[in-house]
Amino acid sequence: MNLLTNNIMASKAIKFLEEHQSDTPSRFAEEAAWRKENAGWLRWSRQLAVTLIGYMQDNGLKRADLAARLGVSPQYVSKLLSGTENLSFKSVANIEDKLGITCFAMV
Repeated sequence: MNLLTNNIMASKAIKFLEEHQSDTPSRFAEEAAWRKENAGWLRWSRQLAVTLIGYMQDNGLKRADLAARLGVSPQYVSKLLSGTENLSFKSVANIEDKLGITCFAMV
């Protein structure tokens, strides 16, 4: 490609990006910093989510079914399955007791 073609393509790309620019500023940096600061408990929360998803698959359950077994709302189950819910030990123990599963292996 020659220089003129490159400049035309660059102009079109810039115009496209300007036309499709969001009015809402990105929060990527703040969200990345938050994930880094909370990496420890987020790792546990994701493990809980993976365990619950496996339980649902093994038992042919939907979110509403799991919510009924736990005695919580389907919206709360969605939070649990998102892998970003900061739970207490008591909450995790309650989930384990109600489902008859172990979410975290203690070594």
